[in-house]
Amino acid sequence: MYLRETRRRNKDGSLVSYLQLAHNQRHPETGSPVAKIIHNFGRAESVDREALRRLVASISRFLEPADAVAAGSGLEVEIVDARRYGGAFALDALFERLGIGKALRQAAAHRRLDAAAVERICFALVAQRALELGSKLAATRWVAERVAIERCPRLDADAAYAAMDFLAGALPEIAAAIFASTAN
Repeated sequence: MYLRETRRRNKDGSLVSYLQLAHNQRHPETGSPVAKIIHNFGRAESVDREALRRLVASISRFLEPADAVAAGSGLEVEIVDARRYGGAFALDALFERLGIGKALRQAAAHRRLDAAAVERICFALVAQRALELGSKLAATRWVAERVAIERCPRLDADAAYAAMDFLAGALPEIAAAIFASTAN
């Protein structure tokens, strides 16, 4: 089955398109394929697009997720990895809104560290504690295998401990910067 679009030109020269659900059958006498119309959706410009989305969603329920993605795109797709993103995304937005990320980057820059990497590692440790409580070692596995954190460098135990050492040394400076960005 497929969605077929047919076009015709009106007497006034305008072009009109119609959408139909069709499938091919072999003609009993000639053996050549012939399109059989199952359903007429009507004019393409007035088709209920939401009804088409519901039809696609209904059909996709019976497919494996990778097959549903491939069918929707028309290409062969292989899902290699899937990770959680929602909780970390929301926490990241809150982190930036409160000025925590900026305070961490400024404090790291004063210590000649890679400010962006240190901030992302600190955020990853905070996100892991907030979303799935565990140790620093568990955080390294969590970031590597289970969650998607934007711009987070490779997180190993050494990087986690280095970030914690940085936090311990820069805590008064970071706290003052966060207070200054949130107090009015």
